[in-house]
Amino acid sequence: MKITDIDIRRVALEYDEARAYELSHYHDLTQRTIYIVHTDNGLVGLGESEGVEKQEVLDRYIGSNPFDWVGDETSLGLGTAMYDLMGKAAGVPVYKLFGQKHRSWIPVAAWTVSTHPDRMARAVQAFAAQGHTWMKFHLSPFENVIDQTEAMQQVAPKGFKLHYDFTMHGTEDHMPGLLDRLSEYEIAGCFEDPLPAEDIDGYIELRQRARRPIVLHHFPTAATYEIFRRPADAYMLGHSKIGEAVRKAGLFAASNSAFMLQNTGSDITRAMNVHMMAAFPSANFHFVSAISEVSSQHFVTQPLHPINGLIRVPEQPGLGVELNMNQVQLLEQIEPMGKPRFIIVCKYDNGATLYTRPDPENPHFMVRPDWSRTLMPMSFVAPLNTEYWDDDGSDQFNEMMTKIEEAGAVLKAS
Repeated sequence: MKITDIDIRRVALEYDEARAYELSHYHDLTQRTIYIVHTDNGLVGLGESEGVEKQEVLDRYIGSNPFDWVGDETSLGLGTAMYDLMGKAAGVPVYKLFGQKHRSWIPVAAWTVSTHPDRMARAVQAFAAQGHTWMKFHLSPFENVIDQTEAMQQVAPKGFKLHYDFTMHGTEDHMPGLLDRLSEYEIAGCFEDPLPAEDIDGYIELRQRARRPIVLHHFPTAATYEIFRRPADAYMLGHSKIGEAVRKAGLFAASNSAFMLQNTGSDITRAMNVHMMAAFPSANFHFVSAISEVSSQHFVTQPLHPINGLIRVPEQPGLGVELNMNQVQLLEQIEPMGKPRFIIVCKYDNGATLYTRPDPENPHFMVRPDWSRTLMPMSFVAPLNTEYWDDDGSDQFNEMMTKIEEAGAVLKAS
């Protein structure tokens, strides 16, 4: 069995209409690459990524046997297609290629971005209706997390939990105190990366004090030595190549440490996450794929949707998902999303107003504006209300944008 061809399809998804406004002001996660890999014996394997792999990478797969890519550490997207082919060739679901099945139902969390409390509440309602029981979001110092939490708790079904991602801190907040304050809310579920990645001693102390699980995503020594110091209750592998995830899964199992995968993607990526989580012994924390639940479109015939926060691992040979080619062809015709030009307007309760804009040199500006070093110290609990001033072509907008581009921010008194 040899790979004869890799058909590459570039598709553009669209955000779910109810959440498109806030998502479009943060990230463009709508562009996806689908790999349709053909073999000389007629099998077809599916993979998915954001961008297209370089031709030199594609050439390494052409002419090879899919089984040459067991433990693939070259391409997560093409590696997924290799495992789909291996499973189909062997007549087994992909999880069996990793070992014994440890669970048939896989915990999953929805994902969104930080926005106005009312919109956060609507996101909780929408995700709960989809079958989710967890929602992850990155905190932003342009929003008040207490106001957000109270709004979400008011509408959340009983048992629905929030996964707070602090993106390694970046504010003036006293983190132990903030976690204590959030823990007063029943909806608070866990806290990811509340401290800088290198502060393992701080994590050990924080974990002893915290009343909710601490999740560690960014590691000072690549999820190796620090694990045995027990700095967290659960660990996250983000966008790890398949072979790397297998090795780390062994380490987590040896230390009896719960962990999760966060491989961002749509339907094919979600399926691969489910298979790996089924086979990895201690992968019992909710995984995140993000795009599956925030897009209004799917390009497989039977998407894997959660029931009560869980997804059943497919038992068909391979990944257990097949392309809807009619839908793929429609998605190929959608124009890529344009990046909005806007000003962030933060109105403080004392009457002051902050005007700034996303730093084009800092893709994480909305959650870590401190990395740009253009703003004053900020807080996740500042008494403020934020709105986006979208480019309306007015002289007022252009004048303010010019000032911001020159100074980084404009702060006005009441």
